[in-house]
Amino acid sequence: MNTLYEMEQGLKAQSIPYSVIRAAYYMSNWDMMIEPAQKDGVVPTMYPADLKIPMVAPTDLGAIAAELLKEPVERTDIHYVEGPERYSSADVAQAFASALGKPVKPVVTPRDRWKATYLKLGFSEPAARSYARMTGVSVDGDFEIPDDPIRGNITLQAYVDALCSRS
Repeated sequence: MNTLYEMEQGLKAQSIPYSVIRAAYYMSNWDMMIEPAQKDGVVPTMYPADLKIPMVAPTDLGAIAAELLKEPVERTDIHYVEGPERYSSADVAQAFASALGKPVKPVVTPRDRWKATYLKLGFSEPAARSYARMTGVSVDGDFEIPDDPIRGNITLQAYVDALCSRS
């Protein structure tokens, strides 16, 4: 996140126009949860089950990026992009339950186990520390969320339905 912010600042300092998309949490981050949802009826998560966060489908990001490329130079800037609404881990579990036709529940990893969990998933020590910190920022709400983001069209349910139909 720091690297991306530094890149934005570097672009801003240039004399040429630029557009940056600050994307919400990618719905595709949940793709690897299809196996535990199918096999065990669970969706592991670092987020509190009821915490709603901005999420967006990668396809929406591509479509919005293509539209931004056609905008006049006066519209270049930083653009926040989210899906049609905000979702929680419980919403993700429910989307998998609906798509798979079986009960699925969120299983929350406690904060004091985040770094160890990222290490177990194969992250390096610095990456695990960074991801645990980034997760904390998301959970604590210590990031900028605009009131009027650009909204994509793909719902979480539509995204998960498509994911499950491909597997």
